[in-house]
Amino acid sequence: MVKNSPIFISKEENPGSIEFQIKSFTNRIQGLISHFQLHRKDYLSQRGLQKILEKRRRLLSYLAKKNPLGYKNLISELNIRESKTR
Repeated sequence: MVKNSPIFISKEENPGSIEFQIKSFTNRIQGLISHFQLHRKDYLSQRGLQKILEKRRRLLSYLAKKNPLGYKNLISELNIRESKTR
């Protein structure tokens, strides 16, 4: 878990669940965004960020198909935008 992270992941959650994975990716994304404020030309990390964003997008679209109510709750909890394509 990332220090100073606004999203708290409890130990009771199943690390294999879709929701946990999305929260984990969101924490990593926020950490990388703060990294880019200091290191603007870190292109390898930018590629890694793009890959993480794509993985999270795919998981969110899967969750939207399987559990629309859980999807709505998760995006409101994480304060992220709703995906344009589902």
